[in-house]
Amino acid sequence: MPSSHGTRRRPRVPAEENPAPPPPPRRGRSVWRLLTHNVTITLVVLGGLFATVALVDLDGLGGGSDKPPPGVSDDLSTNDMLAMMTSSDMDSIAAGVVAQAKKNAYEKQQRDLKALREKAKRDKKAREKLREQQERERLARSNPSAGQNKKYARKMAALKGWDRCWDSLETLWEHESSWNERAENPSSGAYGIPQALPPEKLASAGADWKTSSPTQIAWGLNYIKARYKDPCGAWSWWSAHHWY
Repeated sequence: MPSSHGTRRRPRVPAEENPAPPPPPRRGRSVWRLLTHNVTITLVVLGGLFATVALVDLDGLGGGSDKPPPGVSDDLSTNDMLAMMTSSDMDSIAAGVVAQAKKNAYEKQQRDLKALREKAKRDKKAREKLREQQERERLARSNPSAGQNKKYARKMAALKGWDRCWDSLETLWEHESSWNERAENPSSGAYGIPQALPPEKLASAGADWKTSSPTQIAWGLNYIKARYKDPCGAWSWWSAHHWY
């Protein structure tokens, strides 16, 4: 028999027709899960490695816009440079022979120019000839590869311990040839960056002396050492005499 104090039934709550959707996941947690995912971490690490390699390659390629002269490698090693300078080493007597030839050629050129200028004052044809000669000399000195040739020379001069004389060497050979490995004096026939005279003297530094700027530079540095001790001395002499 049921007791008058029996269990009461809870009132029935009617179900909602459209229950509310679960709250969306927080955006911050999704981003964090994405960033800490193994695949994401791997991609980030690989990306960093590729970027590093790209920077190294670009740095290696960014050594300058000047290209080496035709037939000359741009990866000339220190040993190659030393070998060139050793093979073309000369004594003071050999350097003196070259210097005397250059002196004679310079003095003859100056006499010829003086006579031509005197004649040009009176003769139209002589004036035209003078202009033609000046233009030939200008073209002989023009040189698109001067920047690369200077890089070779600076390294090779440094191997001789001539860092302090670089400005002198740069100015000296700028006057002589504008750093053109194919420069040829139309009057004397002196040839190359150091203006060797006779030109065949350059062959002692290498068979490619006609076109190779490192070969010519090696010979020129040894000539300077034998005759003037260093480029500072060579430039000092040139400044007083206009030949070296």
